[in-house]
Amino acid sequence: MTAQPLPKKAPHPATPGPEALTIDTVRAAARAIEGAVVKTPMMHSITLSQITGADIWLKFENLQFTAAYKERGALNALLALSGEQRARGVIAASAGNHSQGLSYHGTRLGVPVTIVMPRTTPTVKVMQTESVGGKVVLEGETYDEAYARAREIEADLGLTFIHPFDDPLIASGQGTVALEMLEVKPDLDCLVVPIGGGGLISGMSTVARSFNPAIEVVGVQSALFPSMFAQIKGEEHDCGGDTLAEGIAVKKPGAFTAQVIAERVDDIVLVDEPSLEKAVSLLLQIEKTVVEGAGAAGLAAVMSYPERFKGKSIGLVLCGGNIDTRLLANVLLRDLARQGRLARLRVTLQDRPGALFKVMRLFDAHNVNIIEIYHQRIFTTLPAKGLITDIECEARDAAQVDQLVKALREEGYSVQPVELN
Repeated sequence: MTAQPLPKKAPHPATPGPEALTIDTVRAAARAIEGAVVKTPMMHSITLSQITGADIWLKFENLQFTAAYKERGALNALLALSGEQRARGVIAASAGNHSQGLSYHGTRLGVPVTIVMPRTTPTVKVMQTESVGGKVVLEGETYDEAYARAREIEADLGLTFIHPFDDPLIASGQGTVALEMLEVKPDLDCLVVPIGGGGLISGMSTVARSFNPAIEVVGVQSALFPSMFAQIKGEEHDCGGDTLAEGIAVKKPGAFTAQVIAERVDDIVLVDEPSLEKAVSLLLQIEKTVVEGAGAAGLAAVMSYPERFKGKSIGLVLCGGNIDTRLLANVLLRDLARQGRLARLRVTLQDRPGALFKVMRLFDAHNVNIIEIYHQRIFTTLPAKGLITDIECEARDAAQVDQLVKALREEGYSVQPVELN
């Protein structure tokens, strides 16, 4: 059988302008993907409203099949392919939720999907992508290197590249999130939306401007990756670091999405790592829902800037729920430590029988539960007969720990709480 020649690859088209993304393109995307993605619930959070002083409404996009909103744009782009493009297949560069959404719907539609990921991608993400039908190619140490390789494969094999965010079809699909939110709560005062490359907020701001120009649209980025923030504000900021919100850790924002954001988004704010951790913990404790760092960025922003959002009706998108379970456990334990419910006390003792027992009696008297005890005799500047004991403990609250520390010091012990950064 004679192999068909590869189609001639046209040069990459010029960046489209904001006019390529309209309420009509979003509505068309909604019709195209209807029934194939979950119409996720939007619910009022009484408790988070009380905590923040705002009227909080949550859109649970973490309940999509692949646990992220990215399915919407990926499916919309797949459905726009010609028959020949479907037969040859598509390719993308992604280490996150785009890869799973594209792989899942591509497999469902019979479209071969290749995903180029950096070699540094966690194994669990590779496995998740392969489990929904994607073919994974590991290349390079960074996203940029993986992206370059994906473009090479695109040209060599005649595949169609589907960008994770910088494409009107993708942004139109993501904008359907706002359509569903405003169907439930048309009188929202503000949408607070995470920004990585900008696809989600581009689509959502387009819908908001069409429904009601008075709706404020505020973007949120991790303070470690303020790429769109810097571009829109014309400032220089470093991008890099270990952020909990890796789903929005984008060093180079989209060219198309940056134009849309400049035109249709009111402001962008930055959130730090402790606020992201707190938001992930609150959503699990209060709403009983697992959200990744990027998905909790909106709540983190509302808590970080309370005066800005106080008294307003706020729509938040819980845009993804793909978080490593060990990382989630760390976040929850760190939050307990910040609340004072977990503590580590460093106590200096004499290395003699009964020394530790006397300390334990004080813990018992203050009803503080001991979790772990660590003795250090060798690597210390204390005399040979001295030792440092680190005691991890669990209390009702920070005040209970403070009372225990006070009692230990009154008994003559040197006590130092080990602080959490």
